[in-house]
Amino acid sequence: MAFHGHLAVITGGASGMGRLAARRLAAQGATVAIIDMNEKGLGETAHGLRNIHPYICDVSNHVDVERTIADIQHRHGHIDRLMHCAAIMPMGLLNELPSTQIVRQMHINYDGTVFLTKAVLPEMLKRKTGDIVIFGSLTGYLPSPWMGAYSATKAATNMYARQLIRENRHNGLRLALVCPPAVNTPLLDAGKTHHEGGFLALCKKAGLVIEPDFVLDAVEHGLEKGREVIYPGKLAQAAQLINRAAPNFSWQVMQLLDKAGDSSKS
Repeated sequence: MAFHGHLAVITGGASGMGRLAARRLAAQGATVAIIDMNEKGLGETAHGLRNIHPYICDVSNHVDVERTIADIQHRHGHIDRLMHCAAIMPMGLLNELPSTQIVRQMHINYDGTVFLTKAVLPEMLKRKTGDIVIFGSLTGYLPSPWMGAYSATKAATNMYARQLIRENRHNGLRLALVCPPAVNTPLLDAGKTHHEGGFLALCKKAGLVIEPDFVLDAVEHGLEKGREVIYPGKLAQAAQLINRAAPNFSWQVMQLLDKAGDSSKS
């Protein structure tokens, strides 16, 4: 485990990656503050572990974020790690999704990233120590069928994180951007309810959807190695290299996979 501090703050803590990360850190003895809008899910994450403390917070609201972070610091002390996992992923063609739904994804996925990092960064810089782990996505580099809105939010998140990392390379902090492929979490299942079949269904059927534990292991290993961008698994590493070299080819492959996924469903 690469975490050597006392207090970790994890967003999206009511389910999926956030829940698993919180329970893993708590099992190691850390104090963990989890943030989400799902009160029931927060309670389920904290169940049986007294060192997990739930906070209801809308990450897309900067006032709510600043108030929550201040409350966490007042109750538990300085924050040693921020792990930002919160995101939503409604799927659909851009010309069919309501504009309000597209923008809402940006508010939660990108604005939330900005608000959380800005809330914790000043105190970390004063102490010259702390971890910030931002979950971007491989789709932020690799345009994917039915995921245009989500990909746009993650493209913004990826670039913001990379810039933040560059600006703070010599400030004593450990900052990392995590860009996983499809991960077996409720976020993936929620996305698929908007579009059954397609390449996500094919990935799951072919065993190409990776497990959250694998991603979190890659995060801890990457932090220990000083990696700034973490691509969990060989598939993610290969995909980003291919897309960088031949973006049009990558898009054609994704379209073929999407059609193959629809065919396998029928």
